[in-house]
Amino acid sequence: MSVKATRQATVIAFLAWLLAVYDYILFGTLLPEIGDHFGWSEATASLVSTLVSVGTAIVALAVGPIVDRIGRRRGMILTVSGTALASAASAATPGAGYLVGVRAFGGLGLSEQAVNATYLNEIYAVTEDEKIKKRRGLVYSAVQGGWPLGVLLAAAFVAIFLPLVGWRGCFLLAVFPAVVIALARRGLKESPQFQLELQMRELRKQGRADEAAELAREYGVEEQPSAPLLSIFKGSALRNTLVLGFAWLVNWFGIQVFAVLGTTVLTEGKQVSFTGSLIMLIVINAIGYLGYLFHGWIGDRFGRRNVIAVGWLISGVLFALTLTVASGTVAVVTLYSLGMFFLIGPYAALLFYMGECYDTQCRATGTAFLNALSQPGAILAGVITTAMLASGSNWSSAALIVGAVGTFVSGLVMFAARKVQTLQG
Repeated sequence: MSVKATRQATVIAFLAWLLAVYDYILFGTLLPEIGDHFGWSEATASLVSTLVSVGTAIVALAVGPIVDRIGRRRGMILTVSGTALASAASAATPGAGYLVGVRAFGGLGLSEQAVNATYLNEIYAVTEDEKIKKRRGLVYSAVQGGWPLGVLLAAAFVAIFLPLVGWRGCFLLAVFPAVVIALARRGLKESPQFQLELQMRELRKQGRADEAAELAREYGVEEQPSAPLLSIFKGSALRNTLVLGFAWLVNWFGIQVFAVLGTTVLTEGKQVSFTGSLIMLIVINAIGYLGYLFHGWIGDRFGRRNVIAVGWLISGVLFALTLTVASGTVAVVTLYSLGMFFLIGPYAALLFYMGECYDTQCRATGTAFLNALSQPGAILAGVITTAMLASGSNWSSAALIVGAVGTFVSGLVMFAARKVQTLQG
């Protein structure tokens, strides 16, 4: 892969993920306004958010096998197109049932990070750009940093345009940049590893299995014509599939509470005004972006697994302090920002680490499967939070038990993951 093609793919991947996150977070950011519009109680709004996570999980789970079948480039076009569709359909929401249905398409956008991890992992392994090849973790962290920047963008966008166009208009305006990125992705090149996989598939289809096996040996890849979903539960892949899957599920308790529903935690848990919560989220997620760069850089040097685990342990403690002892704007913003720094920053290392855990024929399936397990985590977090609120608990207590404890536990789980080798080609 040429230097120019590698850098073009990196920039487009970053912009696509930024917009996918913007759409995904926009729903959570606007949930208090949507709930007020339809007259929902706190428990009802939490239930709607939980049901949206169910639909998102179903769609996100299907993306991996599709991408391993149609290719990385087409898969990237599919996910960003899903982002545009989800935004457009959300703007026309007449009620809770419809909203739950259309937000399921957000699962395509959420899968953007899994497809990016698969594609960039493969092209960075064979790129002619030695600067990127030597610092692939750091470079990928800049791409994955689209998450906090997407949250920041959503908060800033809502603060500016909500008074002008309302919450429906905010969703509608998100459609246009996503369409532009989808068109730009048509010019990307397929990864060499997937091109090799397609060549072997064609040989097997023609009854030339011996030639396919010889080609696999020539390029030093493992030939596994079996279904990719089964492959991630076999051999050396099994341990990390189980460990990382559980870590994703539990860590998403914290993501759902502190990132997706950040405005609700701040307004209901810390008695901050809605406008004030938007301003806080802009500052918090700007610091969160630095967390991505830091964890991507340090993961290249000290091992991605340990960096992820330690980061989440620290984050759980910081969020617990935010909810129990922090008082006043400065204290809340400082502790919340640091908690976000160590909560979302490790994902820069995690997504790249996941891509290193699997072979070419099941890499997209493995990363997308683990990515999709975030939504069962969001569902469980929503169910527990809804039950606590319905039984009389306040948002501060619910966020502490579900978000802070869940984040800490996920850090402990990560130490059980198997160390893997950096992908070399």
